[in-house]
Amino acid sequence: MLKGLGGLGDMAKAIKQAQEMQTKLAEMQSNLEKITVNGESGGGLVTVTATAKGNLTSLSIDPSIFNPSEKEVVEDLILAAVKDAQMKASTKSQLEMERITQGLGLPAGMKLPF
Repeated sequence: MLKGLGGLGDMAKAIKQAQEMQTKLAEMQSNLEKITVNGESGGGLVTVTATAKGNLTSLSIDPSIFNPSEKEVVEDLILAAVKDAQMKASTKSQLEMERITQGLGLPAGMKLPF
């Protein structure tokens, strides 16, 4: 008569796992603001620091590249450093996501909405 109630335990377990995952993901999102990466270009003439969420926090430009006739070169170096930092931030974010989801039994490579 109560034969079908065995599935309730599985549902409770799934709900508990979902809540644990939600807590861990919220912690990860918070931690991504604390993790920083550095991007650079021009052999270090331009460096950018960003959080693992991709928010830029600092920019450093070596004064030796300030030559008005090379304005486009400086702009290209800045863009390259920003792109380098963003790529590193994305990689770091993905590594953190994989670290957190690894123990939750989710399929390898599963993309979550962040």
